[in-house]
Amino acid sequence: MIELKSLFKLPPALAIKYFRNKKNKTSWDWYEVWQDAHKKSFTVAKVMREDILNDIRSSLDKALSEGKTFKEFSKELKPTLQKKGWWGEQIVVDSNGVAEKVQLGSMYRLKTIYSVNMQTAYQSGRYKTQVDNVDNRPYWEYVAVMDSSTRPEHAMLNGLIFRYDDPFWKAFYPPNGWRCRCRVNALSDYNVKKKKIPVSNSEGTLSQGMALVSKKSGEYKPVTVYTDPLTGKKIAPDVGWSYAPNQNELKM
Repeated sequence: MIELKSLFKLPPALAIKYFRNKKNKTSWDWYEVWQDAHKKSFTVAKVMREDILNDIRSSLDKALSEGKTFKEFSKELKPTLQKKGWWGEQIVVDSNGVAEKVQLGSMYRLKTIYSVNMQTAYQSGRYKTQVDNVDNRPYWEYVAVMDSSTRPEHAMLNGLIFRYDDPFWKAFYPPNGWRCRCRVNALSDYNVKKKKIPVSNSEGTLSQGMALVSKKSGEYKPVTVYTDPLTGKKIAPDVGWSYAPNQNELKM
């Protein structure tokens, strides 16, 4: 994961504003708060106590405003969660009154919580900044990290350029999944000509597919699918991620 301190030298004001504007919402399963509802809600699956949700939120807020790494974030939060009993595998009664063995806090879960919230907040800030500058930089380029951890589907999108108002960005503005590290570069007419990369148009390439949300429930939900016009390969965000941050900032 790219550490926050390497991305921002000063506290990212727009990202902090986005995060602090969210309202707490408890949920048992992650998909109970669906897609762009996450823009308005702060939730952590299987955190049903307000005090624990606030503990996690406060630690994330501090990490965001102070540029703390995951190591610093987890070192401060883990003892609090352990003390309050939200840690490890436990038998818990879910929202339907059914007892089941579940994984509460763990280092893996903390890393996911940290990554998802930091990335969505930062990308929301980038989105707002890029929308405000579309008169000067009307073209957006999809940029994947392109290392061994990059999803093949995201690597296929790397380098694609669409206008800011192309419907592609309604579903594919990053992050496009759990721990996605992709981002968008805003380009001017001069930049596009210098790169000598054609500007794509998503007309006829976007469709709706269905993806499994939960093996437990067997529920399927729609996802946006992009079909590469050259290879015919179909690419979709992770289920639940077919939306753009702060989409209301841009009327497409």
